Formats: sequence, C-alpha cells, structure tokens
Amino acid sequence: MTRAAAIPDRFRPHPSVRVFGPDGVEAWPLAGPAPAVIPDQPCAAALTLALSRGAAGLPFRIGAPDLPAPDAGNRPGSRPVFETLTSGSTGQPRRIRRSQRSWWASFLVNQRLFGIGPGVRIAVPGRMVHSLSLYGALEGACLGAEVHLLAGMRPDAQGAALRALGVEVLYATPAQLRLMLEAGGAGLPDLRLVLVGGSKLDDLLRAALASVAPGAELREFYGAAEASFITLADASSAPGSVGRPYPGVRLEIRAADGTVLPPAALGEVWVRSPYLCDRYAGGQGLGSLRRGGWLSVGEMGWLERGELYLAGRAGRMVTVADQNVFPEEIELFLAGLPGVRRVAVLPRADLMRGHVLVAVMQGDPAQEAQILRAARARFGALKAPRAVIWRKDWPELPSGKADLTRIAAEAGL
Repeated sequence: MTRAAAIPDRFRPHPSVRVFGPDGVEAWPLAGPAPAVIPDQPCAAALTLALSRGAAGLPFRIGAPDLPAPDAGNRPGSRPVFETLTSGSTGQPRRIRRSQRSWWASFLVNQRLFGIGPGVRIAVPGRMVHSLSLYGALEGACLGAEVHLLAGMRPDAQGAALRALGVEVLYATPAQLRLMLEAGGAGLPDLRLVLVGGSKLDDLLRAALASVAPGAELREFYGAAEASFITLADASSAPGSVGRPYPGVRLEIRAADGTVLPPAALGEVWVRSPYLCDRYAGGQGLGSLRRGGWLSVGEMGWLERGELYLAGRAGRMVTVADQNVFPEEIELFLAGLPGVRRVAVLPRADLMRGHVLVAVMQGDPAQEAQILRAARARFGALKAPRAVIWRKDWPELPSGKADLTRIAAEAGL
C-alpha cells in the first residue's frame, strides 16, 4: 500500500495528460472559469472542468444541476472534496461527498497494479455523471494517460474508435460491453486490460469479449459509489466469487446484531478502507450504514478461502414459501442463457407462497420454454421464475443499471 504521506490531496492533472472527446478533438488544457456544478455534456468539457476545479482545491459535482452546489466545508485544514451521484436500482439520486484524496489513493494502487501512466491509451464509454466513468477518466488524467471519452457515440462507433485509436485500457460496465459486442465489428488487438465494474459478467459476455480481445486481461471489481474498490477478481478467482479484497481493504461479514461471522456464513458485508466516502451530502448521514470506521453498502454475502461471494442486496431479498431468495443470483444465471439480452427478476405477491418470481426480459421470446426449464433445473420449482414478461426496450438509470422501479411498474408487479 502506498504510504499515506505520498497521496496527493487534490486532482492535479499530470503534465503528460491528453484528453479527447468523442469528436476526436483534444480538450485539454481548458481556459476559462469552472462552475461548482458542471454540466454532464459534452463529456470532454465536463472532465476538463472537473480537473480545473480539482487542481485549485475547489469542490465540484458533475450533473444534477437542480440540486445545491457542493461546498468546501467549514473545518480548518479539511481536504478538498467533490460529490458523485448514485441511484442504485431504485430510489432518488443521492449526493455522495468524499475527499479527492480518497480516489487518489486508489489511483496510485492501480498505477502499480495495471501500469497506467504517461502514454497509455485509455477509453471510457460512459458519461461523466456516472461515478465509474468519472473515476476512470480522472485516474487516467491524473496519472498522465491519453484519455479518450466516447460517451454519446453509438456502440458500433465506440468499438470502431477503440480499434482505430489503439486503446490499451478500457473502463466499462457489463451493459456497455454488451452493447459494443452486439454491434459487431473487427477485433481489438491492442486492448490489454478491461476493468469491469457495476455488475458481474455472465459467461456468454465473458466469452464474447475474449473472442474479440484475446490479448486483454479481464479484471472485474466489486465496489460501490460510497466505498470505491472493495474486491478485485482475475482469472485465478474461484467461480462465483467477486475476488479478494482490493489492496488496503478489510472485510467482515456480520450478523444483524453486529456479530462478526465465521467463514462461509451468510451475513452483511462490511468494509474498512482508505477509499470510503465521507457522507451523503445535503444533511444526510450514513446512519446505521457506518460504524466505527466501517461501512456497509447493504449487500449480503460470505467469505470463503479469502474470497468474497455475494448473495444480493438486502433490500431486494424476497421470501418465497419461507425461503429467502436473492433475485441477483437468478438474474446472473438467466443472463448467460441463449435468447436473453437483459433480465430483471422481480417478485409478485402470492397468497400461498407470499411471493413468486417473474422474469422480465429483453431478447428472443421463442426461447421462453427452454429458459424456464433451465431455471427450474438449476433452482427448483420454488425459486425459479414462474413466468416471463418480454419487452422490446430496456429502461436504464443514468448509471447504466436497470431501472427496476419502472420495469416493475410497467409489468404490473
């Protein structure tokens, strides 16, 4: 772990940084004043304005112009801060306040782990309002990389840009990767590293990525906007796990009363690290999510042989005939089946069982019978979805995650 004294406290762009927007025009350096609340589009301007504010030690946030501007705080000697936004899969966006130093700490870890630095060509397909995209772009800029922002381009154009630019490192979510791969195109011979976050890759998507970028190392990370990196997985990680703790991270699995549970016991995942946020902005605290320097992001899981396995979010857990069921486990399995492009597993009230599960899908309705048979064979009659509702479009939140609230409402669930 990098010594604390060596971690910068603000987002100073490296002298070698180069930033390009989706139009291919270089956007750094930027002249002119930078507002505290930065418009999300165009993405290159958003990043350069954030860098200008960060270099001056000033607070900033990209997006949510209707919400109050971030302030610097009133504690003497407090470190420069910024805000990101999170909406998860339900509810209204929250403003997450954190020190710029908390992201810099992991920039230096990734510099060592992945060789990110001057001259390395990085691409980010997502918008800067999404914390994963902003993280990848700021990391590249602060470490001196050549950063290519591709938000707003069609997926096929993004894939073509990756090839034409010789991109070496890609920060993306599974949803972004799926859209690019479905759009087709030639291979990506220069891609050496794909950093994936936001949700877990299914087997079909993993195989498709390997076919177009055979020389790329795939590193999946589990994290949260409140906690940044939590675990990191690679080719040696056990099937089904999300990897081992990221450098500097400590994990505990706790029961509802706070008792630390032994290996292989299911409980709530708690995190302690130098990468945690300070609080929710706007007067919202982290409340029961934070205790004595530890943070919970509401995820259930277990530790086994030093690796973390996730069951699902506590808030999505459903009781079916007195059994606790996590829809995420079923979604991951279904997403890897032929004919399934997108899937959300949602509960429907049932007088006999309390709930039954329904799969809302985008894909090929002709595969429905095979999909339901495969689910019953894998999970049994109680846990498997009882029905499928097909839809042509797929509502998403700004983060790229499925808009579960809208999907459930429109499905009548």
